[in-house]
Amino acid sequence: MAETELCFPQLNTSCVKPKRPLSDTVLIYMILSFISLLTAALNLLVIISISHFKQLHTPTNSLILSLAVSDLFVGFILLFQSMLIDGCWYIGDLMCVLYYGLDYIIISSSVGTMVLISIDRYVAICDPLHYSIRVTQKRVQVCVCLCWIWFLFCFIVFLKDNLKQPGQYNSCVGECVIMVTLSEQVVGFFFYFILPITVIVVLYMRVFVVAVSQARAMRPHIVTVTVQGSRKVTAKKSELKAARTLGVVVVVFIICFCPYYCVSLAYQETLFNASSAAFVICLYYFNSCLNPLIYAFFYPWFRKCTKVIVTLQILTSGSSDTNIL
Repeated sequence: MAETELCFPQLNTSCVKPKRPLSDTVLIYMILSFISLLTAALNLLVIISISHFKQLHTPTNSLILSLAVSDLFVGFILLFQSMLIDGCWYIGDLMCVLYYGLDYIIISSSVGTMVLISIDRYVAICDPLHYSIRVTQKRVQVCVCLCWIWFLFCFIVFLKDNLKQPGQYNSCVGECVIMVTLSEQVVGFFFYFILPITVIVVLYMRVFVVAVSQARAMRPHIVTVTVQGSRKVTAKKSELKAARTLGVVVVVFIICFCPYYCVSLAYQETLFNASSAAFVICLYYFNSCLNPLIYAFFYPWFRKCTKVIVTLQILTSGSSDTNIL
């Protein structure tokens, strides 16, 4: 009989490492490391672009910045996720709770930011005359801060028992387990997935209907507009393009998150094997890598900012005033 390998060989209470071919382990490490580095690098470009260039200091971009920050942290979370590949947790019980807590705060903040983005696009398209009054830079920043603070508070409330005595639910040394009751899972599923997704879908359906009706109404008048009128049309097209781009972000977000939440709420080993569970988790985290790629595809300003950053032109004096749009 082959000798079993323990996470901590010097301890009799140590967890046993699951047996997996070395080639599979190396492949998983490489994939997770690649996704982690790519996610961190791309979202760092978004953060630097919006923070540095003054033309990008708008309420909508502040929401994109908040989303990029949460996606950047997802890249670091993937590094911790890679530690669990061999079935062992080596950095202590407190770090285990903090890892799950950080994961919860980041993902929940992403969901909250998606809701704020939907509200922003709803007001911009459906009530454009009052948009600049209702949606200001300061109000958006306050909403983003409250969003992050709220989910930090929820983390402390939901995991208070795990924080009091980290590792109390571990069955062996080297395991990373936290306890969340079924009622807490159901409440979290409703408030952090069903309700936000419902709000997002309803608002974007409304935005889509209004955008289509406005496009049809503007079409007969485009030929006869004045110079001032043409500027309004251009501004309206810009808002519609932003709504379309962020709509793609929202759709990709829903596609990536739905399988994970469905599996996590109704997990049964008879229905989901290790391979399908791993795919769902990878899809869940890979969403953070896709968002910057969507910006690069739809936003010319992001491609221009990336070129300025990569060529180090950003280090020159006055680069923050560069014409990006």
